[in-house]
Amino acid sequence: MRRIMIVSLLCALAATMSAQEKDKSLFFDATQGKRSSLTYVDGTEVAFTAYERLFYVTNVEDSTYQYLNIYVPDGVTQQTPIFLRTYVGGYMASQAAQPQVGDATGRALKEGYVVVIPGTRGRNSTITVDKTYAKAHKGVKKGQTVYTGRAPKAILDLKAAIRYLRHFDKQMPGDAERIITDGTSAGGAMSSLMGATGNNPAYEPLLQAMGAAQDRDDVYASVCFCPITDLDHADMAYEWLYNGTDSRQKGNQDVLAVSNELKAQFPAYINSLGLKKPDGTLLTADNYLDFIKREIIRAAQIAKNAGADIPDSIGFTFSSSAMGMFAAPINGGVHPQGGMRPMRGSRQVGEYIIDLNMQKYLNYVVTTQPLKTAPAFDTKEVCGQKPSGENEEFGDATGTSVNFTEYAAQKTGSVLTDDIRLNARLLNPMNFIGDKETDVASHWYIRHGARDRDTAFPIPLNLALKLQNTGKDVNYLLAWNRPHSGDYALDELFQWIRDITQ
Repeated sequence: MRRIMIVSLLCALAATMSAQEKDKSLFFDATQGKRSSLTYVDGTEVAFTAYERLFYVTNVEDSTYQYLNIYVPDGVTQQTPIFLRTYVGGYMASQAAQPQVGDATGRALKEGYVVVIPGTRGRNSTITVDKTYAKAHKGVKKGQTVYTGRAPKAILDLKAAIRYLRHFDKQMPGDAERIITDGTSAGGAMSSLMGATGNNPAYEPLLQAMGAAQDRDDVYASVCFCPITDLDHADMAYEWLYNGTDSRQKGNQDVLAVSNELKAQFPAYINSLGLKKPDGTLLTADNYLDFIKREIIRAAQIAKNAGADIPDSIGFTFSSSAMGMFAAPINGGVHPQGGMRPMRGSRQVGEYIIDLNMQKYLNYVVTTQPLKTAPAFDTKEVCGQKPSGENEEFGDATGTSVNFTEYAAQKTGSVLTDDIRLNARLLNPMNFIGDKETDVASHWYIRHGARDRDTAFPIPLNLALKLQNTGKDVNYLLAWNRPHSGDYALDELFQWIRDITQ
């Protein structure tokens, strides 16, 4: 009953917020596009038609962000896939942008795909209350600042954008049944949520209150670079992985005590997931570190085969024998010693990596960039620490920051309200994969840097394995020597897109 009351209240708030901005009906006119072009480094010029500032909801709360831009290159048909790129970062607001030569949007345009770039509200987006809004909200005064984008607003905006594309599928070029989402970091989390939560009824009342189109919001494929997700369990995964590193052991003793406590919580969580490795064996806390080791070795071997210099000083052991663990598996299948399928076109040449000292390697990772504190995400008032961006994300319209995990709430004496619990659930794709009420994307491209310490390796690994365990097509890699970054190896990415769309 409490959850129903909260959802009803959120719907009422969203509906009355429309008074802040004149309602804009959903609208698309194919004759209103503007001609433009993009010139690339190689001199290629791609001509396209731009449709910009298209509002994807009728109850526009924040006109700075709640619209999308569409770019249609010449030669597009109704069957052309749509590449949807979100520029969300740090769970902050993101304005609709134009295609960029240096990232995946420019490449998608050059490849001949329809490019869609939606704006979204975020934890830092605000409006100033006017007289009409103040009259509709008890306790709110004219001139007061209201935060418009706290959880789960960003994913609601993105879902509304997807529904807009489906709503006008017949009127606009491109195929709304083949939408491919892309994002990095918190944007990677948003891309994973778009892929993992399609048409789930939990979001429906909130989308209705926004005035989103009455259409589906599932997508065909999701591209997720270093997704900062599963925030409910990211702190424990971080400490389980990095607790024994030199930098953590030499740190503040209070923080180290928190690290020890969080580390102890991870085994029960990972064991509860019941994930299976690609070879079909059960993944547990006891064999997880070895699984990560094999994934890092796999990524390093791919890079070495391509000519990268992989030093033994950071923990690798090499053999010149062709009979090492990275001998090519029969018929391109999974190697009997574990690991996911090798990348398309990889060759086994030169020395083979046969082992990795994980303690030595993790110490190398933390020398490339300092570790986050403990907790890594839910920091508010734990050991006297300041709120993180994630604490702000789960705050409310007044701009408060809140704890959002059971551990931090117990440490600080705070209360996890039903609102916070609901928002945490709606922002975690792990809660929806395998749910019979959800249409999960069929194809996934997930990349996390092999020296990216912004979240722990188990977070993207769990996402990839849960998807794979439920029968989804997953192309996953701990990309060798990559830091926290996205839209790299675009030749490889767009070959993958061609493979799944032809």
